[in-house]
Amino acid sequence: MWTQCKAHAHAVVAKGGIWVPITDPYGVEGPLLPDRVNLAAPCKERIGSLRRFVEAFDAEIDLFTRLAQYRLARERGYTAIEQIPGIGPVREQCFVAEIGDVHRFAGPTQLTCWAGLTPSHHESDTKVQRGRITKQGSRLVRWAAIESVKMLPATTYIGGIRDKAVQRRGHRNIGAVAAARKQLAGARLLGRAITTSVRCTGRPVRHEHPNSVGRGSCRS
Repeated sequence: MWTQCKAHAHAVVAKGGIWVPITDPYGVEGPLLPDRVNLAAPCKERIGSLRRFVEAFDAEIDLFTRLAQYRLARERGYTAIEQIPGIGPVREQCFVAEIGDVHRFAGPTQLTCWAGLTPSHHESDTKVQRGRITKQGSRLVRWAAIESVKMLPATTYIGGIRDKAVQRRGHRNIGAVAAARKQLAGARLLGRAITTSVRCTGRPVRHEHPNSVGRGSCRS
């Protein structure tokens, strides 16, 4: 709803044939926009209404973001996943809330299959055909895993896997899905390592994400 309000405001301005040299109409110069452009009175009133909606949504989003961060501050899975490159606070919360206890998955294949990131399987006699990903499972985990790898640089291990898959298959979405499977598998390994350390020692041990260091690199 927050995004729809912003898009609607852009549409109202565009409908009036006005070019706005402001990246975000809701930033510092945003309130001055209706007075600076030549729009009809109903259009200005509509933009003002949308701004009030966005401000109300911002307050609610900030409130529940703080509440979620406070409740997850001492969560072992949350502190483990925040070490993974490319995953921000929102995606961390999606992983922790949806995955829960990572030990319930026997291996990375089970986790990626549960997230709907594995290709569909069609078999007839001796003929086997792989199709698109199943998309059967947690939609939030699938979204968080794919989005977390899109902005990673090519110098990282996961970024290298993504770019190699793009070169091999010729489509960036295929590369993002392949890298997301590796990202999710690394999150499972890291979560199991930290929770196991807590069970054995009674305190969390900081581990490095297994996929954060490229091949051929040395660790200090």
